[in-house]
This record gives sequence, C-alpha cells and structure tokens, in this order.
Amino acid sequence: MSRRLVLASCPQMPEGDGDDAGLVEALAELGVEARWQPWGERTAADETVVLRATWDYQDHLADFLDWCSQVPRLINPYPVVTYNTDKTYLTRLAAAGLPVIPSTVLAPGEELGETADDFVLKPTVGAGSRGAARFDRTQREEARLHLKTLHSQGFSVLLQPYQTSVDEEGEVSLVFFRGRYSHAFTKGPMLTGGVVDTQGALYLEEHLAETSPEPRWQEVASDILRAAASEIGIPLDQLVFARVDLVRGADGPLLLELEMTEPGLGFPYVDPAALRRFARALADSCS
Repeated sequence: MSRRLVLASCPQMPEGDGDDAGLVEALAELGVEARWQPWGERTAADETVVLRATWDYQDHLADFLDWCSQVPRLINPYPVVTYNTDKTYLTRLAAAGLPVIPSTVLAPGEELGETADDFVLKPTVGAGSRGAARFDRTQREEARLHLKTLHSQGFSVLLQPYQTSVDEEGEVSLVFFRGRYSHAFTKGPMLTGGVVDTQGALYLEEHLAETSPEPRWQEVASDILRAAASEIGIPLDQLVFARVDLVRGADGPLLLELEMTEPGLGFPYVDPAALRRFARALADSCS
C-alpha cells in the first residue's frame, strides 16, 4: 500500500494553520512522503488523504462530504466524517448514557423556548467555534436574532446551558491516536458574552496550554470514544485521531464536543513526542 500522504487543508490556509508544524518532516523520518493540498482537488490513486485544516467545510458541506466520499483512502474514514460534522451526535451519546452537556436541537423555524440563565447557541454544523455565541437572561432578544440568523443560513442550532466552570478552568482537550491516549491541553474561555464578530476568520483564537488531566477524565474520554466508534460501526483503532473536549460539571466531566474530522491537536503547546506519536499513527495507517 502507498506510503504517500496528502494533508488536506483549505484555500485560505493551503499549508495548514501551524498546528502541524514539523509533521511533514516527522513523517519523512518514518519513510512517508507527505504534502499539503486544499481539499476538493484531485489526489493520486495511491495517496492517503488526512483531513487536517479543512476549516471552511461548514460553508460547503455538501461539496465537502461528496469529495470525502470519493477519496479512496481517507483518515479518519468517511463514516466518521459524516457522523462528526453534525453535532447532533451529542444528543445520541447523551441518550446512550454518556455524560454530555444537555443539548437541545432547534431546527429551522423552531423558537428559543426555555433556557438556562446563561446559555450558548451554536450551529450543529461548524468548526472553530464559528457561529457560537453565549447569552444571559437579559439578552434573550439578541439570542432570538442570532438563532434566526443561523436558521436563515440553513443551520439547525444547538442550545446548551453555559458551563461557568469554563471561565475559571477552561476546557480540557484530551487527544487520542488509534484509541490510545496521547496528551492533553487546556483551552481558555472564548465565549465571553453575546455574538462574537469573527471578521471572516475561519476559527476563533484559542489560548492553549499543556495539562495532565485527572485519571477520571481520561476514563470518561475513553468511554465516549468507544461509544462513538460503536455507533459509527468501526473498530476503535480506525479512529486514527480524535480530540475529546470536556468541561467540569457539577458531578464530574461533561462532553462539550468530540472532534474527529479535522481537530487541532495542540502540538505547538505540548511535548514534541506527541507530534512523533501522531506521525507514527498516520504511518501505520497508510502502510
């Protein structure tokens, strides 16, 4: 099988967003030839495609999924992409008994209804926190307008109570390669209130730092990954990379999002050995 990889990006960031700096060189040390290329372009039949910086997919979802379906060898596999690009998977994981932030899906035309005092609205299809906004009980009119805007763009919307622990502790992102825990980092709070003006950016700026999560958090993240793989119908080791974003709830860690399409993996902020582990996981998946 081919030892050639295409790291899929997007036209705005043809060589990625910097998260994977050094990856091409690390792969070369393992005998894998890798190159960057925006998604949607043709690749050779003997190349394996890795989704890494396809940050604009929410603006072209149908085209993106169609292109992914035609890639002969895709990491992560196509069924993972179709599952993970719509955040309604959160409601299914919650129904299966996993600890998930309570999430209500508002389809186009549905009204806001009852909310927590502090809550978040975000499109069910989206990357980089684009379209996500936090509101309090004094901002219901602004929230209704934001909901209407997202609906007018064709999105269903997730309504979630805001977890105030994020303000002090941030989110904890646990990274796994082929189902095995690799490393973790924290992300500081990004939704400070109201609609965030991204000024055309593909993602909101994040403030990251390496962390060592409590063993319980690793257990919860592993349980979530196993449940997702089972729902998708693939072996756990076919999840070549995954990032589980947890926040502290009243009774323990809660799932905020499960990122298996094109997650940032925090390499510039963690032990360099993490990048080498990722390179090895990719090399093993294309040999």
